[in-house]
Amino acid sequence: MEFSLEELKNIDEIKSHYPETKAALMPVLWLAQKKFGWISNEVIEYVASLLNLSESHVKGVVSFYTMYFKKPMGKYHIQVCTNVSCMLNEGELIFEHISEKLGIKDMERSADGKFSLEEVECIGACGGAPVIAINEDYYEKVSIAQVDEIIDRLK
Repeated sequence: MEFSLEELKNIDEIKSHYPETKAALMPVLWLAQKKFGWISNEVIEYVASLLNLSESHVKGVVSFYTMYFKKPMGKYHIQVCTNVSCMLNEGELIFEHISEKLGIKDMERSADGKFSLEEVECIGACGGAPVIAINEDYYEKVSIAQVDEIIDRLK
């Protein structure tokens, strides 16, 4: 488990944008999650050594932010906003529908490893409510029928 030479160059580039290496931690963790799928204890140790930080500091950041996965998630991680704007536009119904359709609950992964589901407090796209995100793709003003089409295309 390590970054490629190209990825290490990218990390050096990220570090160059900050006055202290510590400030590069979050984007480096994001790269690690993209590469390794989740932030395991081994990834925490590796990132800490790369950035010359304590493992406890890295673990603290990982445990604080919900954007870092602490366990393996699906190839397609579906986030459903259920905050006020989305709730008023059936966000909770969409979450329940996806949960039933895939047979998984919040922060669970499907048996085939293809999907995981997360109810999120806010995606930051209230004007497009209801909103879901699949990995880094956002879908605004979605209906249950549209969500079904999107998920079926990914199967």
